[in-house]
Amino acid sequence: MSQKLVCNCNGTMPLDSKALGVTMHTSLCRQEVGAVIKAFDGSDSILIACTQERALFGELAEQSEKPLVAPLRFVNIRELAGWTQEAKTSTPKIAALLALADMPEADPVPVVNYESQGRLLIVGPGDQALPWAEKLSDSLDVSVLCTKPSPLPIARNFPIYTGSLTKLDGYLGNFTVEWDLQNPIDPEMCTRCGACVEVCPEGAIDESFQIDLDKCKSHRACITACAGIGAINFDRIERQRSSEFDLIMDLRTDPQMRMSQTPQGYFAPGQDPFEQSLVANQLLGLVGEFEKPKYFAYTEKICAHGRNGKVGCSACIDVCSTGAISSVFKNGQGAVEVNPNLCMGCGACSTVCPSGAMRYNYPSVTHQGKEIKTLANVFATESAKIKQVQAPALLLHTLKAGTQALDSLGRLAHLRPKQFEALPSFVLPYGIEHIASTGLDLWLGALSYGFGEVVLLLTGDEDPAYRAALETQTELGNAILSAYGFDARFSLIQLDSAEDLQPASSAMAKLRQRGALPAICSPASFGLGNQKRETIEMVLEHLQKQAKTPLPAGGVALPKSSFLGGLNINKDACTLCMSCVGSCPEGALLDNLDEPKLSFIEKQCVQCGICAQTCPEHALTLAPRLRTVEQRKQKVTLNETQPFHCISCGKVFGTLKMVDLMLTKLGTHGAFAGAAMDRLKMCSDCRVVDMVKKEHE
Repeated sequence: MSQKLVCNCNGTMPLDSKALGVTMHTSLCRQEVGAVIKAFDGSDSILIACTQERALFGELAEQSEKPLVAPLRFVNIRELAGWTQEAKTSTPKIAALLALADMPEADPVPVVNYESQGRLLIVGPGDQALPWAEKLSDSLDVSVLCTKPSPLPIARNFPIYTGSLTKLDGYLGNFTVEWDLQNPIDPEMCTRCGACVEVCPEGAIDESFQIDLDKCKSHRACITACAGIGAINFDRIERQRSSEFDLIMDLRTDPQMRMSQTPQGYFAPGQDPFEQSLVANQLLGLVGEFEKPKYFAYTEKICAHGRNGKVGCSACIDVCSTGAISSVFKNGQGAVEVNPNLCMGCGACSTVCPSGAMRYNYPSVTHQGKEIKTLANVFATESAKIKQVQAPALLLHTLKAGTQALDSLGRLAHLRPKQFEALPSFVLPYGIEHIASTGLDLWLGALSYGFGEVVLLLTGDEDPAYRAALETQTELGNAILSAYGFDARFSLIQLDSAEDLQPASSAMAKLRQRGALPAICSPASFGLGNQKRETIEMVLEHLQKQAKTPLPAGGVALPKSSFLGGLNINKDACTLCMSCVGSCPEGALLDNLDEPKLSFIEKQCVQCGICAQTCPEHALTLAPRLRTVEQRKQKVTLNETQPFHCISCGKVFGTLKMVDLMLTKLGTHGAFAGAAMDRLKMCSDCRVVDMVKKEHE
């Protein structure tokens, strides 16, 4: 437990110090700052309920005579609770926020390393790129690729290339750039002596030392003047150029990388001088060694990407906005490969992954589960003390942008209460690294812990693919709840930007007017695990026990996007060739060594569809649905038939149906005319023996 320092901010928050179990301060950042300094002398961790003055308190901690041995943490209770309309009754919410802030940090994750030597390439029109090169060349190893000619500087302080950019990929410290030299003058060889300028009869060459091909009449006097240097060649065959760089500043109106989250080290500020200045300052700080978290963990053996050369699930590849995930096939077995240097930690891949092969680790679902369980438990306990029985709502948001939006909304609601409304007392905000990183395992887990609903706040900076994925997950989650007889409990609030506060205010007003929704079940005691499928199955079992309506025997249909479901089989078409068994990446389809029987365990199925693609008879179709936990665990027989015994040795080598089909298709073939037809009824060994025997007769 930490030492908690709580302040009512000059009496503007009606906080109940007794109920919260803390000493109440009025001006921790001013007259009572001594209480903070005194706390630094102890050995306990310190939790300060103020984020506005984080910088001040951090500075005081650095100046303390006794170095801190425990972490210094901060939590905002003012904008999120103390300044809201229900501030006097927000004690349960404040207690929950304090408890959350007091929890242990998440376990550390592996890191991805970068090294930058400051090799910067500035791409763009010469009149913009060259001035920035002049400014940055004293601090960085600058090169310029001029996409439009411009007068060159007198001193050759940095390499200048010209041409059209053809390829750019990579990341901080490892960019590969290719361009096409389109002008007869190669700036790398040109000495800028001006001999070509003097002799050109059309004046097609100026101080940019590039030939204006619209003016040039092919006199070629410039070639003669440049003979000793050899920088001019109108018939150049090899025009491709390439080089490696650590940093990219792309000043073109049509930048090379357009994804919502560009790789670290790549900047495209456009034509805005202010944005260009900001990027220039960032570039100066990107020299040296750097690291970032490795956000993901991948388990190939349960990945449903591909088998037998067939592509099944490609959800993670489709949703990734950075191009960090690619498909890899080896010997017909498909997997995905993630470039950790390109991964920016959105976590959308884990959200859409049906099998849990792709897992988000920053932090893990296990850690998040402990935190939201604490939020729910503390809120429920404190609510019971004041006889305020209501289930909280969980508001998920991206840490940076979401926190900014909610804090700003809380302040405006306090200063302009007639125009804005902040979070209701039953809405508990929970920040995560990126809103796209959360999925149904956490959402359903939150409901099982006693939350009445889960609301996701999108702040407008998300890639469209992320929004679509979250909308799909929301639809699926509500369909699952509906199957149990519950009403919808998952919803999205979409803003255009973190500054777009009016829609957020309207959403909070609607929640306040509607009131808190009741919990759909009694709180569960289990913890959420990192294995997505296991967690979901555990939660579904908990919800099923308290369902309002029992699931029908045939289950309830779910949206096509569902990762829960079974298979429909056309028994007349199925020959029990068992190709589907070999293709199933999750072990949901099983054969039988003793008899021709195809079995299925629905719990294992992730609806990847590889089995349906592999089936030569097209006898299988996916059936997205929700059935009872007991049904899903059962091994059921999809199809079975009589075995066929070799007419020569009696060994089973196929099914009666398969042999009948073979006889029908091959019976008219000349190789099996007459007595040879019997060979189709023999096993492979006996067939060879019979053929050899007939040859010697």
